[in-house]
Amino acid sequence: MKITGNLVDGNIVESTTGDALDVHDPADLDQLVGRVPAMGAADVDAVYGAAEAGARTWRNTGLLARGEILRRAAEKLRSESEALARLIVHEMGKTLAEATVEVKKAADFFDFYAGLARLPYGELLADGRPGTHTRVIHEPLGVVLLITPWNDPLLTPARKMGPALLAGNAVVVKPATATPLIALELARIFNEAGLPPGVLGTVTGRVRDIGGALLGNEALKAVSFTGSTSVGLELQQQLAGRPVRVQTEMGGKNAVAVLADADVEAAAKEIVSGAFAQAGQRCTATSRVVVVRDVADRLVAAVREQVQSLRVGAGDTEGVNLGPVVSAAARDEIFDHIRRALDESAELLAGGAHAPEGASERGAFVSPTLLRITRDQAIWREEVFGPVLGLLEVDGEQAAIEAVNDSAYGLAAAVFTNDLGAAERFIAQVEAGQVSVNHPTTGWDVHHPFGGFGLSGSAFKEQGLDALQFYTRTKTVAVRAL
Repeated sequence: MKITGNLVDGNIVESTTGDALDVHDPADLDQLVGRVPAMGAADVDAVYGAAEAGARTWRNTGLLARGEILRRAAEKLRSESEALARLIVHEMGKTLAEATVEVKKAADFFDFYAGLARLPYGELLADGRPGTHTRVIHEPLGVVLLITPWNDPLLTPARKMGPALLAGNAVVVKPATATPLIALELARIFNEAGLPPGVLGTVTGRVRDIGGALLGNEALKAVSFTGSTSVGLELQQQLAGRPVRVQTEMGGKNAVAVLADADVEAAAKEIVSGAFAQAGQRCTATSRVVVVRDVADRLVAAVREQVQSLRVGAGDTEGVNLGPVVSAAARDEIFDHIRRALDESAELLAGGAHAPEGASERGAFVSPTLLRITRDQAIWREEVFGPVLGLLEVDGEQAAIEAVNDSAYGLAAAVFTNDLGAAERFIAQVEAGQVSVNHPTTGWDVHHPFGGFGLSGSAFKEQGLDALQFYTRTKTVAVRAL
């Protein structure tokens, strides 16, 4: 069992409350993986106090020096990859292969932003006033709060920390209560990599106890949130009217369209990968398939065969390619979605509201489930966030595009077709921030701008060069020598 504290002003410390949060293995809910402090409001205030001082230090640290610390952190992540991946498996439930990729990608984020330290920055602008030189400067905001989810408990903090730190901000990270251990390990790594005290702080605890202190501190300049749509919208409301920038990456109901000319076998393989990897617990996971009626039976057969071949079990068990969901509560909520869909006359093609045969009763296991659905069923619109995929038949290309767009969300969409014209029409008309052709809805790299439309997110993109826009403010300067 791993017992650890939070990073506060360069030190790993316990909470002043004496209270703690237990972290359990989703593959065996009786197994205690670790324990972290349940901080109180006074502890949060101490983190912010250190961050204010850290922000002043870090702002005055040169870009190359900032980039070097990010590079060292990436190097340490890779050197500890095996232990970190196994911690993710036991804390969150991913397979070892998925967790290993998560560690690698987290390191890639820090390497990418470390490399940007050597790029040109700022701009020179023409000025009509004699003897005047005008330039644009991009400055850090100050102290930023990163609220990160349980489904990618290392990757999402890395996605946010990379641009935030390179830009010169001090960062406070609040990881999900279900999966805090790996985020605290990341903080330890940055501390060992030489990050100045206060530049990074972590907060673990119950939102009911520390939510006001987290959002109410006057030092706070920006909040980047990844999580459910309901919490993201509430966060926006709480911060409205204050000079605090807000970035939200929220829910999704991602759809794949399969057109009549598609390679059905290839489409089925990519659909199953996009829908069931990480037990469907990805913001970009495929949740809906819209298939043209001409190829629907072939696609259903191909997808069903692959779903039934998935092996479910503990993430570190050899041959397993689908781990548990994160908790018993998540499992039960997914079962409720499946039962409601069946009550509303969805056709069960594989799986169901039960654990797969042979799975441990002590684990949060869900059978990979395939349903034939209609647009008047709740499961067509509601985010399930688990290994459940619904298929809808339509009459043609335009009907497929219209069905894909029939959602309040707009994170990721994909189309399978061998018709270049159809692909371009899909790209132009679909309402989603991430669009793929003959690829799954998942799979975006660290340098690809990332974010959705509608209820899936705010206007600020994450990843790539676009991410820096959220973490900086623009100052225009005109200079005339007298």
